[in-house]
Amino acid sequence: MHNILSGVEPISGRRCIKGVRTREGTREGGRTVVDEAAVIARVRAGEPEAYAQLVRAYTNVALKAAVTFGAGADAEDVVQSAFIKAYQSLDRFRDGASFRPWLLRIVVNETRNTVRTAVRMRALAGREALLLGAEPLIPESADPAYAAVAGERRAQLLAAMDELSEEQRQVVAYRYLLEMDEAETAEALGWPRGTVKSRLNRALAKLGRLLPGQAKGGEECG
Repeated sequence: MHNILSGVEPISGRRCIKGVRTREGTREGGRTVVDEAAVIARVRAGEPEAYAQLVRAYTNVALKAAVTFGAGADAEDVVQSAFIKAYQSLDRFRDGASFRPWLLRIVVNETRNTVRTAVRMRALAGREALLLGAEPLIPESADPAYAAVAGERRAQLLAAMDELSEEQRQVVAYRYLLEMDEAETAEALGWPRGTVKSRLNRALAKLGRLLPGQAKGGEECG
């Protein structure tokens, strides 16, 4: 099989790809924006080397996903494997869909296959590594539950997340730690958007109660 990762630098969570500009890709707000449909069409048409653009664009978020769900020191291997599996499955990728949530779903499944145990998936050290130098992007204008989460130190937030259910941890991780919008979160998790909203509200309300120094109470949305 053609080496789909040839010409792509080894994956590293410490590496930042700068100045990427191709026929299908540009830089926008510090993030590579790729015309996914154009790249996938080229790959399907017999240009496998075009897949490297998707690898460059989504390596960082894929590493975040792997670490978030407990890959730890295996994160780079997990991401490499996920990109290969995504490449091999491109013939089943639905035209018009977004590549990023589809890829992250593969990353998370690959992480679970590697980790095997819930203990490692919930390891605090792995999530601390993910969040070094960055706060969760929870908007200041949100309801008090969101504000309660935004004001806490990372270590407190990560410890509190251990008290959430698996589904609640997933939706918080996708929505804020991986910076995905509601539609992408729903697609990545395979849930209806209404389910994403209700589980996210419950998770944030619980975090607001668990984090030290925050007001108690507040209704959970159904």
